[in-house]
Amino acid sequence: MPVEVRVQCINKTVRYDPHQRIRAIGGLNPDGTRWKLTEDQAILGMKQGRWSFYVHVGNYRVKLEVATSQWGTEYLKTVSDSVQPDNLLSLPECP
Repeated sequence: MPVEVRVQCINKTVRYDPHQRIRAIGGLNPDGTRWKLTEDQAILGMKQGRWSFYVHVGNYRVKLEVATSQWGTEYLKTVSDSVQPDNLLSLPECP
């Protein structure tokens, strides 16, 4: 069973360009320390069944999924997004 992990911040190649990839996701561990994974590490962990990621949008928990671009590149997005990872883009920058 994958460990459910809340994503609380992101890093992108170009922060406000919706066509650029998310480089990394991050958040806080239960002990208050920070964690951070590259997008590739997160995708691999999801595919291996190690982690299940989510974000809070308002009062809702929204899961992340692996999507594939028209060029065949895998990327992370929230289930509720149509094409662009808008819910992820609204997260603050990871330190």
